[in-house]
Amino acid sequence: MKKPNSTVASHRKVDTLKKSIHYHLNYSLGKTPGEATAKDYYKAAALALRERLIDAMRETEARYDRADAKRVYYLSMEFLIGRSLENNLVNMGLYDFFKETLAELGQDLDRLKDCEPDAALGNGGLGRLAACFLDSMATLAIPGYGYGINYEFGLFRQKILNGYQKESPDHWLAEGTPWEIERPDEAVAVPVYGYVEETVDREGHYNPMWLGWQMLIGVPHDMPIVGYGGRTVNFLRLYSARSSDEFDMEIFNAGDYIKAVEEKILSETVSKVLYPSDAVEAGRELRLIQEYFLVACAVRDIVRRFLKRHNRFDAFPQKVAIQLNDTHPALTVAELMRLLVDEHGVPWEKAWEITTATLGYTNHTLMPEALEKWPVSLLEKVLPRHLQIIYEINHRFLEQVKVHFPGDVDRLRRMSIIEEGAEKQVRMAYLSIVGSHSVNGVAALHSELVKKTLVPDFYQMWPEKFNNKTNGITQRRWLLTANPHLAHLITDAIGENWITDLDQLRALEAHA
Repeated sequence: MKKPNSTVASHRKVDTLKKSIHYHLNYSLGKTPGEATAKDYYKAAALALRERLIDAMRETEARYDRADAKRVYYLSMEFLIGRSLENNLVNMGLYDFFKETLAELGQDLDRLKDCEPDAALGNGGLGRLAACFLDSMATLAIPGYGYGINYEFGLFRQKILNGYQKESPDHWLAEGTPWEIERPDEAVAVPVYGYVEETVDREGHYNPMWLGWQMLIGVPHDMPIVGYGGRTVNFLRLYSARSSDEFDMEIFNAGDYIKAVEEKILSETVSKVLYPSDAVEAGRELRLIQEYFLVACAVRDIVRRFLKRHNRFDAFPQKVAIQLNDTHPALTVAELMRLLVDEHGVPWEKAWEITTATLGYTNHTLMPEALEKWPVSLLEKVLPRHLQIIYEINHRFLEQVKVHFPGDVDRLRRMSIIEEGAEKQVRMAYLSIVGSHSVNGVAALHSELVKKTLVPDFYQMWPEKFNNKTNGITQRRWLLTANPHLAHLITDAIGENWITDLDQLRALEAHA
């Protein structure tokens, strides 16, 4: 049987894509081609591409499962991923195909790209680094996933009016997004507030019970992250906060309608805004809850995924790596310990061995005064069990310090996770260092300053923990898609290997 003529096969592919776009116009958006706007065509094209991404994502997961591969989980408050349509088309190798097909439908891909709002999930280098890591891991076929918050309002919109900057909320999810896949069946329960009741179990062992909490629900949304070449598609899992009950019917029926929905509204503010103001106490409390919400959702989901294939935690560090992007996810140390000890009955010493072997911490800050701290009183109010765990971690850690530096009382004060003073504070960077097996800076000089000036006491105690990971960028987004004409010029000169190996750009020196 003869192979079909390539032109005929090409036409068939174009026809298939046209049908997919028309299908989504009609049945996903409820529009006829005559009614559809450029924004509608953007959404339909994105949904048609998403079909291919989901197929590739399933194949990727099946490949990882067959190999029982170790997975990397990157926890970050920010993921500055920008627009996805062009990046996904380029990485899938489908850009020209979609452009030609859309042209036959009377649509200009360049115009449709501009209809996509930026994903407002970050505002600086922290989020840019996180997004680049996800792109790079997928391109290298590393089983790597991001965990973050699905902010409704993220990076603010900026307008210049009469020479002055005017900020307004950026409601990037106002019309939904075609890239997110909601997973309500994998929602996570997140307790906050309450108190700890001191009890003992049947064998007489200490068994603290966290009671009286208020429950939040974290609903995950998966955003496909495609590697260059399209073979590997990982995902970024973003959580939206929901109240555990839509509202209290008993209160509602009693006539207090406002109070009935009050808890629902308060719960859902957790995923409303990127970095709520901490200038007032309520804002600080919300920010702490927001950080814990990310950590609790991520850690519980990671443990769930691990237990699908393993029934003992001994292999956890061999199958799971969790990277903390700055100190915002530092509560991962206490949360993983809580899950292991309180919920799964792992002895403290074994749980600590698992936790430290699993976690890594990336430091971004060199100014001591800028390192994140939380008042002990606030942690006691919001996360009473976690504060107990942090105190126990600190006690055992300071016992180690005494062994390493006998008689050095001032060093104990300097290195303590709990900072003494008029208001006791928990030093989140110190918690991250103590609870991780690896601590890295983001540039060679930065990493040296972390060791020599920021936390020299910790470096003296654990020099093997500290290392450097120089920040990079993904050349696929920041060169290949950002400046395609320059990218073509480079490829003509040195070939296309630079797209997956940035060091290849050194070959341009021969053309200088």
